[in-house]
Amino acid sequence: MKSIEQKKYWVWFSLLPNLGSIKKQKLLQRFQTPEEIYQLSKSELMQIEGIGDKTVENILDKEIRAKLDVHMEYLRAKQIQLVTIEEEEYPAILREIYDYPISLYVKGNIELLNCESIAIVGSRECSEYGIKAAKYFGYHLAEKGQCIVSGLARGIDSFAHIGALGAKGRTIAVLGNGLNDIYPKEHRQLANQIIQNNGTIISEYPLGTKPEKMNFPARNRIVSGLCKKVLVVEAKEKSGTLITVDMALEQGREVFIVPGNINSIYSVGTNRLIQQGAQLASCYEDLLSVT
Repeated sequence: MKSIEQKKYWVWFSLLPNLGSIKKQKLLQRFQTPEEIYQLSKSELMQIEGIGDKTVENILDKEIRAKLDVHMEYLRAKQIQLVTIEEEEYPAILREIYDYPISLYVKGNIELLNCESIAIVGSRECSEYGIKAAKYFGYHLAEKGQCIVSGLARGIDSFAHIGALGAKGRTIAVLGNGLNDIYPKEHRQLANQIIQNNGTIISEYPLGTKPEKMNFPARNRIVSGLCKKVLVVEAKEKSGTLITVDMALEQGREVFIVPGNINSIYSVGTNRLIQQGAQLASCYEDLLSVT
């Protein structure tokens, strides 16, 4: 794996705002490396089909280029790595999705990116039943060697991580902001525990990226994209978790649902998914018995 110094232009490429993964893919298909893109002139950039004036301005932005050394120094100081799509450490399963991230910032055990994983997701607002279920599945699946992937969010996500840690198992937290900060703030200790217990925290977003609302649906495509199986513990009728389910299905992932109390608002979305044909998971063995 290359050193962070050798990935200077990949770091720069990640800093470019309003340039999604699909456009980045197309640019790399044409120019091979971010360094080649960095060296392009304005006239050369303007000739590229699908690249507008604003994107050209961002690619040529002197302020972004001036901040590059600061970002590099922070990454070195905090032992944050950048895994790019050209490296073997990049998650093989994530390459399968249509809008795969071009690079991932990683803090912790980089080997987890390519281990067998199961995603556990659910509502930020959850019931005591949901908390117990998230811990139960997180604990027992991790105990059986599965890496638990979730989003470090309030509610089900955090309890899935906690369950995995309780079993001294492996877990990956995927953030919707830069790794220079933890969101929500009350989960800083949990994030530290994940790192200290040989786990991993990752993000496609560069340092300084705030946890904007629009980042989280994009983050969730990585949560599901890293796994062959996705378990949903609780979801309200219009929960954002249902968006993750749609992404998982588009990615060809297996979706499992924990059934909930028919009188609970936290189970309306999940019970409806079962009604529509999703696989029911009543115990952790249900996820391990399906290949």
